[in-house]
Formats: sequence, C-alpha cells, structure tokens
Amino acid sequence: MNPLRTDYKYAHISTATTTQVLTGNCSLVRIIINTTSAGAITVYDNIAGATTNIVGVIKASAPEQTLDYGVKLGQGLQVVTAGASDITVVYTQN
Repeated sequence: MNPLRTDYKYAHISTATTTQVLTGNCSLVRIIINTTSAGAITVYDNIAGATTNIVGVIKASAPEQTLDYGVKLGQGLQVVTAGASDITVVYTQN
C-alpha cells in the first residue's frame, strides 16, 4: 500500500469556467474526470491561459477516468472547462 501523500492538494471544478488553481511553481499530479466531460478541458502552465499548453485538450464527452500526469509547471496551473464538467485536479505546490 502506498503511504498517504500529505502534500497533495485538490481543486474540484464542476462548471464551465476558467480556474486558476495555483500561481507559481507546482506539479500537476492527475486529473480525475468524475462524470463524462460536458465540454473540452484545457490545462495550461500559465496564469493567462494564452501561451504554453501543457496537457492539450481533453475532448468533450471523455468518459470517467483518472489521467496521471506527474509534470512540473513553472508559471502556474490553470484549467479551462468549456462545459459543466465534473473534474478533480490533484496537484502539489513546489
């Protein structure tokens, strides 16, 4: 069994919105799609959502699943949900 990771934090998103999860150095651990995505989900290593696209686009109607990333981000973690998708973003602050 894996030990409990006390440094993991999460953000729950369930609306069509732009969410600045964290500003500054952090790591994207995983994205959990809790219900089939209602629209595209785009994740940025940025605070403006206009430049470095770290994950790309998770397509609309992606099924329930856990997507593991384990990537370090230098500017911040921003998630844009085009529809009212129910997702959980797991991250750590570096």
